[in-house]
Amino acid sequence: MAPRTTSYRSYDGPRTNDPARTMSDIIAVATREFAHKGLSGARIDEIAALTQTSKRMIYYYYGSKEGLYVAVLEDAYARTRSAESSLHLDDVEPAIALKKLVSFSIDYKLANPDFVRLVMTENIHGAAYLRLSKTATHMNTPAIDLLKRIYDRGVASGDFRPGIEAFDLHMAISALSLYNVSNRPTIEVIFNRDIMDKKEVDRLRRNCIEMLLRFVQK
Repeated sequence: MAPRTTSYRSYDGPRTNDPARTMSDIIAVATREFAHKGLSGARIDEIAALTQTSKRMIYYYYGSKEGLYVAVLEDAYARTRSAESSLHLDDVEPAIALKKLVSFSIDYKLANPDFVRLVMTENIHGAAYLRLSKTATHMNTPAIDLLKRIYDRGVASGDFRPGIEAFDLHMAISALSLYNVSNRPTIEVIFNRDIMDKKEVDRLRRNCIEMLLRFVQK
């Protein structure tokens, strides 16, 4: 499947007196700018121009360029966690729930490469700006809680072997679903393979699901 890149646009017509809409527009454009240019390369002037707002307005809402960057990170993680929660996996049998979660993680990152770029950028900064967030830890805890519930139900039903931490499962799923997006350019040059080809993506998804299920099952 072809990845769906995060889109943004310039805004025509006068701004309306709608702070929530204005802030949403700013976050959408800033996400693209930070994802493709990094914190140092992104320019508040450009973000203001693309949203037909002003630097003063952006600073009023977010305090600084770094404050806007933190808000973009928070929004990116919040959207990811919200999408996960919409899967409603607590009522699905454990093996199927884990399969759905792995599949979702792969497809979500393929469809949202800007999220992957933001994560890569923040890792370059040693998570210095994410540490400033008051919500990052709280909003990401549900990801581990969801996996723990799935895994515990699998152990209770006899489908999964005991002794595995939910955090380890989360790390494995993240690694398997992130690498082909974060390292796509170098992989395609070195190995001369289009890893975004539908057959390649389908094989990756099947292999990742099988790896995780073999890891947890008895």
